[in-house]
Amino acid sequence: MSKNVILTTGIYDMIKDHVRRKKVTKQEEELLLQELREAKQVLRRDLPNDVVTVNRRVKIKDYTDNNEKEYMFVATTKTNNKKGKLSILCDVAVATVGRQVGDIINWPFKDGERKLEILTVENF
Repeated sequence: MSKNVILTTGIYDMIKDHVRRKKVTKQEEELLLQELREAKQVLRRDLPNDVVTVNRRVKIKDYTDNNEKEYMFVATTKTNNKKGKLSILCDVAVATVGRQVGDIINWPFKDGERKLEILTVENF
């Protein structure tokens, strides 16, 4: 995880607040605070199309169980599990937000460390 994440100011603030409210594990908190310190903040219009953020469909390969899954990350007020729309603050979104296609992430999920690769990112 050497490459800096790219976040809009709104997402940056949302993650910072999520950490401040202790909604993540201690290990996740340390990683997120480090990422936020080094994050590149951009305006929404300047965010590259291949970066994980809200209102994007993301395909992720989980090397831990050798599975590929597709997620739609939305604002916390627009979640709809039946339609597959997950909050940008759900575990997998927090682990991948600000990352780009091709990035490989080792992340300490609550059920253990997992290795993820971002395969595709597209607007929906």
